[in-house]
Amino acid sequence: MPRSKRARIVHESKTAKKDHKEQTRRLYANIRDCVEKYDHLFVFSVDNMRNTYLKDVRAEFADSRLFFGKTKVMAVALGHNAETEAAENLHLLHPYLTGAVGLLFTSRDPTSVTDYFDSFRPLDFARAGTEATRSFAIPAGLVYSRAGEIPASEDEPISHTIEPELRKLGVPTRLFKGKVMLELTEGQESFPVCKQGDVLDSRQTTLLKMFGVVTSEFKIALKAHWTRSTSEVEILEKDENGMEVE
Repeated sequence: MPRSKRARIVHESKTAKKDHKEQTRRLYANIRDCVEKYDHLFVFSVDNMRNTYLKDVRAEFADSRLFFGKTKVMAVALGHNAETEAAENLHLLHPYLTGAVGLLFTSRDPTSVTDYFDSFRPLDFARAGTEATRSFAIPAGLVYSRAGEIPASEDEPISHTIEPELRKLGVPTRLFKGKVMLELTEGQESFPVCKQGDVLDSRQTTLLKMFGVVTSEFKIALKAHWTRSTSEVEILEKDENGMEVE
């Protein structure tokens, strides 16, 4: 007896495989087209990557074209040397295409572009594995929702419902008449959550988030700039002393 088609199992999670070769070819072609279409090309790097903020940048530059990722493909599209470059002097950008970098093609005035990225520095909660940019500790006594980050007169005590979670995270708290109290050994004035320079773990980042402490800065740093009309390359990347990086 033939098997009923109704008994056939259909896996809803099954998806078609991505054609990586086609994606690479399209990325290469798009970059080559942008070289001819836009007046300026910026190479940029990203610190503390957040997709939400990168979407904000894409929305701001809706009249431009932004590529992020697949560094090797971007480097090949621009050209490794004078013989393979898409336009004159583009191969000079090759040394800057390392790490978490992207390309921004635009016809906007270069000064407006640099001014935007100089001012676009949104803060967010730190993630595990990143370095703490500052120290943070919870003061002893009544625990407030911002743990001393703002004056007590402007703050409010943390909810008693959060107290069990604090104890699970290693914070020595207890409830006293419905209030969350931090009890420390004699001589201690606060409970240290992290110190500047620490590599944060998930416990520390959870506590920072619970108390609304944002320490991670999303930043796009412009590394180099190429102008189509003159074929000139301007180095924008600076070292810690504010000097251009060769």
